[in-house]
Amino acid sequence: MTKKVKLRSLLIGGAFTLLFAVVVVRLYFVQVVQGEWLLAQAKTKWELDEKIPPIRGSIMDRNGKLLAEDAPAYTIVLYPQTIQNQGLELDIVKGLAPILAPENDPGAVSAMEAFIRSRLNKTREDGKTLLGETMLGNDGWKIDAVVGDRVKALREELKLKLKTQQDALKLTPNQRNIDTGIVLLPEQKRFYPAEKLASHLIGYMNKENKPIMGLEQTLNDYLKGEPGALYYEKAPRGVGLPDPKNRYTPAVNGNNIKLTIDKNIQFYMESAIDKMYDKFKPKSMTAIAVDPHTMEILGMANAPSFNPNRYWDTKDPRDFMNHAIASQYEPGSTFKIVTLAGAVEEGLFNPEEPFQSGSVRVADRTLHDHNISGWGRISFLEGLKRSSNVAFVKLGLEKLGNERLRQYIDKFGFGSRTGIDIPGEVKGIVNMKYAPEYATATYGQGLTATLLQQTSAYAAVANGGKLMRPYVVKEIMDPETGETVKKTEPEVIRQVISEKTSKQVGEYLEQVVADQAIGTGRQAYIDGYRIAGKTGTANKVLPGEKRYAEGKWVISFIGYAPLENPRILVAIVADEPDLGGDYHRGGEVAAPAFREIVSQTLRYLGIAPSVVAPPKTPAVVEKTKMPDLTGLSLDQAKGQMNKLGITVEPLGKGSAVLGQNPAADTEIGTSQRIYVLMDKAADVAVPNLIGKSFRDALEVCSLLAMTCQSTGEGYVADQSLSGEGESRNLTLTLRPYSELINEPAGDSAKKDEKAPAKNNTADNGSAAGTKTNTQGGAKSGSASSSKENQTTR
Repeated sequence: MTKKVKLRSLLIGGAFTLLFAVVVVRLYFVQVVQGEWLLAQAKTKWELDEKIPPIRGSIMDRNGKLLAEDAPAYTIVLYPQTIQNQGLELDIVKGLAPILAPENDPGAVSAMEAFIRSRLNKTREDGKTLLGETMLGNDGWKIDAVVGDRVKALREELKLKLKTQQDALKLTPNQRNIDTGIVLLPEQKRFYPAEKLASHLIGYMNKENKPIMGLEQTLNDYLKGEPGALYYEKAPRGVGLPDPKNRYTPAVNGNNIKLTIDKNIQFYMESAIDKMYDKFKPKSMTAIAVDPHTMEILGMANAPSFNPNRYWDTKDPRDFMNHAIASQYEPGSTFKIVTLAGAVEEGLFNPEEPFQSGSVRVADRTLHDHNISGWGRISFLEGLKRSSNVAFVKLGLEKLGNERLRQYIDKFGFGSRTGIDIPGEVKGIVNMKYAPEYATATYGQGLTATLLQQTSAYAAVANGGKLMRPYVVKEIMDPETGETVKKTEPEVIRQVISEKTSKQVGEYLEQVVADQAIGTGRQAYIDGYRIAGKTGTANKVLPGEKRYAEGKWVISFIGYAPLENPRILVAIVADEPDLGGDYHRGGEVAAPAFREIVSQTLRYLGIAPSVVAPPKTPAVVEKTKMPDLTGLSLDQAKGQMNKLGITVEPLGKGSAVLGQNPAADTEIGTSQRIYVLMDKAADVAVPNLIGKSFRDALEVCSLLAMTCQSTGEGYVADQSLSGEGESRNLTLTLRPYSELINEPAGDSAKKDEKAPAKNNTADNGSAAGTKTNTQGGAKSGSASSSKENQTTR
C-alpha cells in the first residue's frame, strides 16, 4: 500500500515537474524567442497609425474658374457569387452599362454590357466561377460623385426588387437577404470640370494619383501638399491605456494655381479650330492666344484633343502632344515678318519702290513666287500683300544682307527656346551657310520654328518692339490664407526693333488683311476693327529626306487686334489639311478660324469697333451671279439686290438703269456694293469718292466713261477733275487707311466739306503701285479678286 502511494506521488510529482518545465520553456520561447514579434503583433491591436492624405491644389483660370480640382469619388466592387445567387446578373449588366459607358454612344453601351458580363462570369483556371470580389477597370475605378449617385440609385432599385420578391415569399427576418452584390468604396480623385478644355496644357492625374503631363506634372511639388498622420493607443473595447502616446500631425493641402488662361477665350479657340479640324481633317491643328503687351498666354488649344477625366479612351499617343511647343515646322510666309521688320528698322523698306516679281536668281538656284509668272513690275507693298517671295529675297538678301538678316532672326528668338513655364518646348533649327539658304530663309523656308516662337515674334512687333518671355502661371496661392506664394511678372528679354518700326510694320500688315482685292489675309478681316496679320503656306519636307512632299502643306495665320492698341494676338497652324490638291484653298483654313476667335474675344473684352471703320466687306465672301438691272427703275433695282444683301448706289437721277458695274453674269460677293448709271455718263456729276476704296473709285470711273489716274496706295484721300464731257480725267490721291483716320482735326474738317470721313463701301481692296490708269468703258476692279490668296512656300 505504501509502495503504491509512493509510486503515485512520484508519478504526480514527475508530471507536475514536466508540466512546469514545459511552461518554463514556453515562457522562455514566448518572451525571449518570440517576444519582439509578439509585441509588434500586440501593438497592431492597440495602436492605430494612419496617414491623412492632403487635398491636391486646384488649378483655375485667370478669373478663378476651376479647371482642375480634387473631388469625392467611388470605386465599384462587384461580388459575382452574391449577384448570381440573387438572380441579379441581367439587372446589373443592363443597369450599370449605360451609367458607365461614354454618353451619346450606343455602341459603347453594348461594349460595356459585354465587359460587365465577362467580369461577373470570370472563372479560375479550373473552370470554376471566382467567388471573391471583382472590379470594372478604369470605367468603374474612381468614378465621380454624380456617377456614384446613379450607381447608388440603381442599388436601391435592386434592393427594392429583392424586398418585394421576399415579401411575396413571406420569408422570416432571418431568411431575408437584400444584398445586391454592389459595393461603392469611397475614394478621392482628380476632376476636370471643363473636361477637354486646355487639356494639353493642364495634363492629367492617372488612377494611381500620379501626374502624367502638363502643369499637373510640372507643378506637382506645389500642388501635391504634404500628408498628415494620426497615431493613438487603445485597449480592446475602448479601455484606455496608461500613459497613451497619441500624436496628430495635420495634412498640409497643396497650393492653388491661377493661370493666365481665360476660360472663355480658350473655349472660343477650341470651338473654332474643332470646326476647321472636322472640315479639313488635318493631322493636327493648334492655336495660341496671348496678350502681346505681357505675353500672358490667354489660350492654348490643340485638335485632336482628349478628356483628362477619361484619358484612357484616347488611344493614339500623338493626341496627347502639345503641338504649340513640341512641334516644329517650316513656317513659310508668316516668317516674313522678320525680314520686313529688319528692313523697316534699317530704313531699307520703301513701300512704293518697284521690283520685278516672278523669279530671282541666287547663286545656282532660281527662286519663284507662288505665282510662278509673277505679277509684273509691282511695288514692295504690293509684294507684301501678295506675299511675294521675290520681294523678300530682295529685301533680306540684297538690302539687309546675310549678317544683318541672321542678327534679326536671332533677336526675334528663333533657334532658341522661349523659356515658357511648361515642359516639352523644342527650340527649332536655324542653320544657314550658303546664299540660297539665306535667300529662302527670308520667306520662312529651310529653317524650322514652333508656333510659340512665331507668336512671341509677332507680339514683339505688336507691343512696341519688345521680345517678352511667355508664361501661363499667373500666381501660386496658399489654399488656407489666399496669400501669394509665387507670382509671375511680365519679363522683357530684349528690345528687338524700335517702337516706330513696330508701328510701321503693323500698318503694313494691316493692309495684308484690309485689301480685299489682293491681300492674302483678307479672310481674317473683321468689320469695324483694324487687324494686322500674315498668312503662311509652307510645303512640308518628307521625313528623313531633303525634298518637299507633293500636296502636303502647313497652313498658318498670325495676327492681332485692334491695331491701335493690341489686346489679343492669335496664331493658328494646321498640319496637312485636306485642300483637295489646291494650296490656294489654304486661306479657308486658318484665317477664318482667326476671325472667329478674335471677333468673339473683342466682344467679350468689351472692345468697341473703331470710330471710323474700314470699308465694310465680310472676310468670307459668298459668291453669286450679278443679275441684269438694265431698264429697271432704281427702286426695282434696289429691291432685287436687297434680296441678296447687296447695296445699290445710283449715279445720276434718271428713271431707269442705263448701265451697271459689275456687268451682268459677273461673279460677285453677296455683300458687295453695286453702282448703277441712271443718266447719260457725260451728264452725271462726279460723286464724292473720298474715303472709298480704290476699287470702288475705279467702278465709278468706268461707268462715267472717265479716265482715272492715281498716286499712292490705299483709300481715296483727295480727288481732282479736269476736262469736260467724255474728256473728263479724274486724278485720285490714295493714302493708307491709318493715315486717313489719324490725320489732324483741321484736315478732317476740310475733308468733311467734301465728304464724310467714314464710308461703308462693300470692298476694302486697294490697288498698289504708284500710278494706275483705267479708260472709260473698260472693266474695272469689280471682279478682280486674285486667286493667289495665299502666302508662299
